[in-house]
Amino acid sequence: MAFTQLPVKDLLLENETHCCDGCGPEGVCVKIVSIAELPTRFGDFQIVAFENNKDGKDHIAIVRGDVTDGEDIPVRLHSECLTGDALGSLRCDCRDQLEAALKAIGAMERGIVLYLRQEGRGIGLANKIRAYALQDYGMDTVEANLALGFRDDERDYAVAAHMLMSLKVVSIKLMTNNPRKLNDLQRYGIRVSGRLPHILPPNPHNEFYLRTKAEKSGHMIDLKDFKGKIHLPEQFDRPVVKGMTEEQVKALYE
Repeated sequence: MAFTQLPVKDLLLENETHCCDGCGPEGVCVKIVSIAELPTRFGDFQIVAFENNKDGKDHIAIVRGDVTDGEDIPVRLHSECLTGDALGSLRCDCRDQLEAALKAIGAMERGIVLYLRQEGRGIGLANKIRAYALQDYGMDTVEANLALGFRDDERDYAVAAHMLMSLKVVSIKLMTNNPRKLNDLQRYGIRVSGRLPHILPPNPHNEFYLRTKAEKSGHMIDLKDFKGKIHLPEQFDRPVVKGMTEEQVKALYE
């Protein structure tokens, strides 16, 4: 199978002076600033760097083949996870999901993995570690985020939608178990023609996390084989960690 490529010069030229009203309630506008070859253990890709007009975070697209004007392009949205992606943490399934997506798309003619700088469901790395500490004392991932004063999921996919528009993708098949990703992309104008389930085997450290995603966040995961993590009685003490405000501490006891 011949490896096709993005029309690099055209995309870079068009994005050089790009400015628009953007996507989403905050009007996020992204533009392509560089494209390079990316040979990997999962296949040959091109890596596309994006800048945006809101927070200075650089997002990337890992692209297989020429997806411009493409329909039904397989796409995976992956939120940055330092502990999982780089350190191999077993508390989540992030690295497994990323590698499985790259392996699958690397074997296809065309496809995209968007790597989004939304660490810890959008709460940032330090706060994710705070959430981990709360989970060590018995909270689930949703309860921990709420205890720290965040929503269960602070991510927004306006950036992802605009990135797909910048790549001139006509329609996609989204590789996900998360209905919010489907709904957000469609709400921001992306044509989603189908869903590709992305379910991977759990391990003893992330079973409870995955069960929580299914039961509380609506992820489309079959729970019949999940046993979950045992919570001991002493874990129901209300955990307080450094960085919590007085209001957040009081809320634990209400």
